[in-house]
Amino acid sequence: MTLQLLVENFLSPPILFFVLGIAAALMRSDLEIPQPIAKLLSYYLLIAIGLKGGAELSQSGFSTYIALALGASVLMALAVPVYSFFILKIRLSAADAAAVAATYGSVSAVTFITAAAWLRQLGVDYGGHMIAALALMESPAIIIGVIFFRKYGKPENGGPDATPWSDLLRDSFFNGSVVLLVGSLLIGLVSGERGWVEVAPFADDLFKGVLCLFLLDMGIVAARRMKDVFRGGAFLVTFAVVIPLANAALGILLAALIGMPVGDALLFTTLCASASYIAVPAAMRLAVPEASPSVYLTMSLALTFPFNIVFGIPLYYAAISWLWS
Repeated sequence: MTLQLLVENFLSPPILFFVLGIAAALMRSDLEIPQPIAKLLSYYLLIAIGLKGGAELSQSGFSTYIALALGASVLMALAVPVYSFFILKIRLSAADAAAVAATYGSVSAVTFITAAAWLRQLGVDYGGHMIAALALMESPAIIIGVIFFRKYGKPENGGPDATPWSDLLRDSFFNGSVVLLVGSLLIGLVSGERGWVEVAPFADDLFKGVLCLFLLDMGIVAARRMKDVFRGGAFLVTFAVVIPLANAALGILLAALIGMPVGDALLFTTLCASASYIAVPAAMRLAVPEASPSVYLTMSLALTFPFNIVFGIPLYYAAISWLWS
């Protein structure tokens, strides 16, 4: 069953476009999607997934189960950067350990979107509240990473202590991706099913095609960074693969305890296993300038992201399907 899911996932158009992007970069092709267009594609995906989630949430309403699911999301967002930091500090400086811990404690919206597309392909439903879980899990790890750096690091020339908390909180909770995602969720919630029907030709029919283009670009970017992460040695490479699997196992356990249906459980597990490469790097450049982007950004983008979308999602789904059955 797992092998079949892996093959089906690998042969889906979005993943094949991701592989095409990697191949193009490795062959040193001049294939490239201009960054303004790539940014526009990411905006579209966030809007589409937010509108869909808001419309579904307007139908389901709020319940004890949703409260538990969102609470579990916050719990993982707080726990993952804590134990990740102390594992990483064995081999890395406090600055790099804090930045990597924040990266893996936060989440990847694109990995989530890919998992949602995977569920659509299988005809498996999921709750709109999982979009809210995505938004809730993006920022807490950034705060925790900075707190650990300020406690264990050695600031130089003013260092992170010169960064006002107001600026950090603004960049953590009000960065563009969070604002767009939460705003789209609220618009979908207010407009409801009627609003979704009106925007479905834009937000639903075009979704997979836009995802193909976006993952093509991500494949090019990931391949160009792969050589950097291998310079960090076996420890960083191992962490970039093993920690997502460990986080996924914890996510599956929590999903089972709460009683999440299969679709919600997969998205929750995928969020737990993912790592940020947009929100956290932007915040870390401001709050922990001593940390090296070639470490935390490359680990998440060049290793964890490809692993999750090619192998992780079908593996998590197979494990959930087997356990839930």
